[in-house]
Amino acid sequence: MNIDTLVRNNIKNMSSYSSARDDFKKLNDKKFIYLDANESPFENAINRYPDNKHTELTKVVSNIKNVNVNQIVFGNGTDEILDLIVRVFCNPNKDKIITLPPTYGMYDVIAKTNGVENIEIPLKSDFSIDKNEILKLSSSCIKILFLCSPNNPTGNSFDTNDLTDLIKGFNGVVVVDEAYIDFSSKQSLISLINDNNNLIITQTMSKAYGMAGIRLGMGFSNQKIINYLNKIKPPYNINVLTERKALEELNKIDEIKKNIDLVLNQRKLLLSCLEKLDFIEKIYKSDSNFLLVKVDNADLRYNQLLKNGIIVRDRSNQPLCQNCLRITIGTENENKSLIKILNQL
Repeated sequence: MNIDTLVRNNIKNMSSYSSARDDFKKLNDKKFIYLDANESPFENAINRYPDNKHTELTKVVSNIKNVNVNQIVFGNGTDEILDLIVRVFCNPNKDKIITLPPTYGMYDVIAKTNGVENIEIPLKSDFSIDKNEILKLSSSCIKILFLCSPNNPTGNSFDTNDLTDLIKGFNGVVVVDEAYIDFSSKQSLISLINDNNNLIITQTMSKAYGMAGIRLGMGFSNQKIINYLNKIKPPYNINVLTERKALEELNKIDEIKKNIDLVLNQRKLLLSCLEKLDFIEKIYKSDSNFLLVKVDNADLRYNQLLKNGIIVRDRSNQPLCQNCLRITIGTENENKSLIKILNQL
């Protein structure tokens, strides 16, 4: 696929913003006097702009994810990367995207914000992909297919064969949102970016890595797509404090893996306890750090939990999710408190 034919003409023809530090080419380790970026000269550890290329962070993530440094883009949360993708490929009031509800709601918000139509092809009743319906659509105006796997709010991973068939068969850009991939029994599709030039993988530091507060998202693709995303992203979009904290936490990768195992064990334990409660009608299979649970009356049960100091998410307004609560896996003590209250109810 010729990716250039999918990119908006104004994006192809524009020049990216060149920051002061982009213009400066460091020649050696000499200590320089920086009078180029109109910063404050008074040192306080944050008076200088961050590295616009995120060189150190890119190297660390490159090693962890086993991708080339030129295959990575960072965003102020994954939402910024998703927005960049839409703005690179979709002409306002002309082009379209495809989403598969129930799914992550920001795809639709980003589309509407950019004046892009969202074609919704609902998941099947078992939360699987209606692959044939997607591939039946053929239009040069349909630019992007968003796939969230494991999916939010359903929790399930999509069939790998369905995903690869869509990557191969869809005549546009395929974005696979892997925000919850670290909790899944399935492998990430990140290795496929080398053989499929229409594929973008997004991941986040917010879930398994435990850094939701710093808002750091990651995008992985071929160098051409990454260059386009970098071309339009705001300069210095990842601040100094975010990058420092990310590097600090990524040096504790063994601890991160330990916490993932704890979540998976607690998910299994919580599932076995929920199965014994008579007002719970169904617990959906989960490959994420949450469970989607169908109850007799979601509004009632939500408010009962709220009165007892426990906040869950009522997803009843989503397709196929009537009377469903989404429950995040907490710590062992938090889950014990949840089970205690549910048993009392």
